[in-house]
Amino acid sequence: MPFTCEQQMQAVGSEQLCKSETIKLRNKHIGQACQLFYRSDPLKIVRGQGQYMFDEEGTRYLDCINNVAHVGHCHPEVVRAGALQMATISTNNRFLHDELVQCAQTLTAKMPASLSVCFFVNSGSEANDLALRLARNYTKRRDVITLDHAYHGHLQSVMEISPYKFNQPGGEPKPDYVHVAPSPDSYAGQFTDKLYPGADLGALYAQPIAEICERQQAKGQDVAAFIAESLQSCGGQILPPPGYFKAAYDAVRAAGGVCIADEVQVGFGRVGTHYWAFETQDVVPDIVCVAKPMGNGHPVGAVVTTPEIAQAFHATGVAYFNTYGGNPVSCAIANAVMRVIEEEGLQENARRLGDYLLRQCNELKYEFDCIGDVRGAGLFVGIELVSDREARTPDTNGAHWVVNRMKQLHHVLVSSDGPNDNVIKLKPPMCFNEANADEFLLAFRECLACLCRDREVEAASVAVAPVMGMTNGVIATAAETLANKTKMFERQDRLIKSV
Repeated sequence: MPFTCEQQMQAVGSEQLCKSETIKLRNKHIGQACQLFYRSDPLKIVRGQGQYMFDEEGTRYLDCINNVAHVGHCHPEVVRAGALQMATISTNNRFLHDELVQCAQTLTAKMPASLSVCFFVNSGSEANDLALRLARNYTKRRDVITLDHAYHGHLQSVMEISPYKFNQPGGEPKPDYVHVAPSPDSYAGQFTDKLYPGADLGALYAQPIAEICERQQAKGQDVAAFIAESLQSCGGQILPPPGYFKAAYDAVRAAGGVCIADEVQVGFGRVGTHYWAFETQDVVPDIVCVAKPMGNGHPVGAVVTTPEIAQAFHATGVAYFNTYGGNPVSCAIANAVMRVIEEEGLQENARRLGDYLLRQCNELKYEFDCIGDVRGAGLFVGIELVSDREARTPDTNGAHWVVNRMKQLHHVLVSSDGPNDNVIKLKPPMCFNEANADEFLLAFRECLACLCRDREVEAASVAVAPVMGMTNGVIATAAETLANKTKMFERQDRLIKSV
């Protein structure tokens, strides 16, 4: 049953460790590869409600980054469904249970008609791993096409198709059977609206995929699959140009491959105009992977595919069993999440609020030259910061500075990502409202004003310093001191992103 406010506060009050002790124990017992946001001053979050999170001192933070808490932190209907089912029975899916089949029925009803068979898993990584197995079994091939800067999960099989990971220092080399096509980034990618004005960017970005397929066919190998996030998240909130996926899917299917849509980040109405982001490109994948928002923070995911692909998997004679995948508690929670999306009109809210945020952020471009691009769909928004708008020079340090100031001064949580880590990302809980949007915009505007003002002072100091340095060097020394303080501040407040 949902807990009362008094019970929640009692649970918060039962926290026995001070923040410094929590940090000490984490450093001792948790692997250092498990990174925190805001390493110099990490948040200890003890409670969440709706679009807000609260630290151990009761400070409220506006959560603009948590697309996992899809319908809002601790939504009472989701909590009620999970608690009731947990108090009744939780077992594996080799027993009949209504929550499982009702979840599959609701999920497939949201999909194109050809996608009618579900396999339940516990995470997006598991979903993408299983999708690869299904594709390779169905095509009897191994090679996979992925996109640059893509991230598909932490299992070995999906790390191999995640350039976001394997291209990092220390990352394992890309296997020969993985082929990387350019990220369809129209602003800062290989083919941009600046370099190719008026061109069909969708066709241009799909061409490298067609060329990979042609090379494979020339070797008599073909491809097993093309996998892509319907909208790239870690890649920098990328919206592919119109026609891109249609051309890419046509090329892959002509080479005997299947098409996998990774909706782990952007599914369940986040884009506003559609329930699934792949629908914005008017395509139908062969396999769709969902997770994160499906459980509102509870570990649950699914792979949805065609009867033909599912039957080929069954024909191997090797049963698929996942101990917790599709258990009654997870399915009850997923069913509650999908009900709340419908009953509270959250998809329409995402469309309306997304349009408002995009409109207001584009207005800020006229005031601040440090905004290079604003893009998004629904409550999936990216704001690319640059140090030179004409050259589109990424401003990584500026993005880090803004992220930290938003948290420290304004108690608004955002993150940065993209190949140059200069894209401010917004993907808040779907209950985000207009007052929340205004709170973000007011804080963001203050940060940009401060950032631009500091840059102007720094530029003026650099310009004046050589002249004054010929006299007494006072201003030169002051400029050097300011630069050193800026570097020290940036080091202290460097954002360490989660994996």
